[in-house]
Amino acid sequence: MSLFTLKNLQILDMPPLELELEAGQCLSVTGDSGCGKSLFLRALADLDPNPGELFLDGKASSSYQPWQWRRQVGLLPSESSWWLAKVGDHFPGEGAALYQQLAALGLSADILNSPTHRLSSGERQRLSLLRLLRNRPVVLLLDEPTANLDENSSTLVERILKKYQQVNGGVLIWVTHDRSQARRVAHRHLRFSQHDVSEVKEV
Repeated sequence: MSLFTLKNLQILDMPPLELELEAGQCLSVTGDSGCGKSLFLRALADLDPNPGELFLDGKASSSYQPWQWRRQVGLLPSESSWWLAKVGDHFPGEGAALYQQLAALGLSADILNSPTHRLSSGERQRLSLLRLLRNRPVVLLLDEPTANLDENSSTLVERILKKYQQVNGGVLIWVTHDRSQARRVAHRHLRFSQHDVSEVKEV
């Protein structure tokens, strides 16, 4: 049974898109820059109005409060926002589990004491992923989650996302420019072009 369903969803001037994703599936999203991939994720997170309907486990997005939907369908943007002065302020009440996750992503627990404005782009990317996972989303919308990372850190991110999905089920929708990564992490593939979007067998 479909866990996450798109019905007649339209992005920009592209044809309406219909898609059904089952629990445990990862969908890669590839295509040239500027062809609507990030807008697609924003539409799925119900951040921008778009024609069409979205369903989570058979329940329409319109029946959720916006914050409820975005907690279940969580977006990891390519550029994260940090509104508190210190990293640890964004992870209140966390303990041993957080330290284990930090270590799994190659980060020291000492980073929790760091000012957010001193973080590197790679640190921000990994920490914003941990912040998203705290909400236990059913659908993860990942906008190039390894774009600013070296090969080792990228492997760690792929590993923690795979483990999260194994433990919690759910769906990953993963935007990437790395075709080898798309083949490695995804079961299905969506390709965007300037005026079209379609599911493809290979990337």
